[in-house]
Amino acid sequence: MRRIAVPWFMGEPMPFLGQVPAAAELVPDLPDGAPQERMAVLYRHLADAVAAGDADSVFAGDCVAAIGVLAGLQRRGVEPTLLWFDAHGDFHTWDTTSSGFLGGMPLAMLTGRGEQTIVDGAGLRPLPDERVVLVGARDLDPGEDEAVAASGVTVVDVPGVTGLRLDGPVYVHVDVDVVDPACMPAVNYPAPDGPMLWDTRDALQHLADTAEVVAFSVSSWNPALPDALRAAAATLSLAEPFGA
Repeated sequence: MRRIAVPWFMGEPMPFLGQVPAAAELVPDLPDGAPQERMAVLYRHLADAVAAGDADSVFAGDCVAAIGVLAGLQRRGVEPTLLWFDAHGDFHTWDTTSSGFLGGMPLAMLTGRGEQTIVDGAGLRPLPDERVVLVGARDLDPGEDEAVAASGVTVVDVPGVTGLRLDGPVYVHVDVDVVDPACMPAVNYPAPDGPMLWDTRDALQHLADTAEVVAFSVSSWNPALPDALRAAAATLSLAEPFGA
């Protein structure tokens, strides 16, 4: 897979390319404005790269980048099932969030819930719940947990991936905090009691061996935190099953 780095976090630069070599780095000029307005432009550029076939593997600073990847796949005529590996639900809207953190909203956004500024800006058609699998989530906030339970999203733990029946193209997105902090340091929102690195990699290897994986993306560690280089190495091991 061709790897592109998207070194941004919530619309602000987050350099980490030196820790993960990539064929290209997405660094467009972004307008002044609210974070969601800046990310709408940023992820339109990412959708352009994916649509042109220039990025099948994306290393990004936040999970919102998945909106750009999906939009680019759709423009190529690909309508995938999304497997979203994350310790968190990312299923907040403005009605449920207590923090106002946009990074807690992308899975809700891309299924058509909540604010659609970034979705519309990237050119994404919202994905039906039935084509979304949330994997490894264990730290859902009040209100968010109820929204996930009321949705049509499938929820499994990491070992449960091997029991999924997946037909057609698959897009795999991994927030590295899905891995237990003992194996994945330097993440902004660590969640204990997660799967070990090797167990997560085994699940990803299963997908690489059995599913039609058309794209892979990672929401990365924080390069400013201690042990960032160890986190970078662990992240690269998660990408290996896909040649990413």
